[in-house]
Amino acid sequence: MLESELFVLLQGTTDAAFSVTEEGKIMSWNKAAEKLFGYSAAEAVHKTCYDILEGMGPLGTRVCHQNCSVAECAGNSTEIPNFDMSVKTRSGERLWINMSTIVFDNQRTGRRLLIHLAHDITEQKKSEELTHKMLDLSKQLTSVGEGSVRAAPISPLSEQEKHILRRFAEGKDSDEVARILGISPQTLRNHLHHINQKLRTHNRLEAVMNAIQRKLI
Repeated sequence: MLESELFVLLQGTTDAAFSVTEEGKIMSWNKAAEKLFGYSAAEAVHKTCYDILEGMGPLGTRVCHQNCSVAECAGNSTEIPNFDMSVKTRSGERLWINMSTIVFDNQRTGRRLLIHLAHDITEQKKSEELTHKMLDLSKQLTSVGEGSVRAAPISPLSEQEKHILRRFAEGKDSDEVARILGISPQTLRNHLHHINQKLRTHNRLEAVMNAIQRKLI
């Protein structure tokens, strides 16, 4: 496949897609990238991805720079995992994206391109942050009210059910919990249904908070 053919193909993706050289120079920028990041292709192409996006990781460290780990992985032919990062848009606002990468080796020119595919996960991150705050508040209230809460008895939770609630309390999502436990998403949903029945709760967050207050996890 020619690079020009690749760039046309990327225009048809719904994810924001852009290609960069191993040095970070942007070579293509599709319509979805224009919409997501606010920069036109004319503004982005031939700039560096780290200057355009200023990507920051969950710990607040700069992940977009000249010698980024993604380029290192590509150079070493190791697997490139997808990851979350905060990026700056043209308006100056920051949003969270999940980024995946495909390596394209041009057999004719010997040039290697990194194809980045990104989608917006800002709302998901906001929801996770709110969940963490609510769980922290629940733990604080439990600590303050030590000995004052006399909850009605419930059917005992199994160790597997407690393990599931602990993983959710750590902020992991359903896919992560299912993967950690080695079970299918449907099996996880069945466990959550039984947990809610036992705790007389209505959703995952209620169940986690209830379990924390009862000191079950």
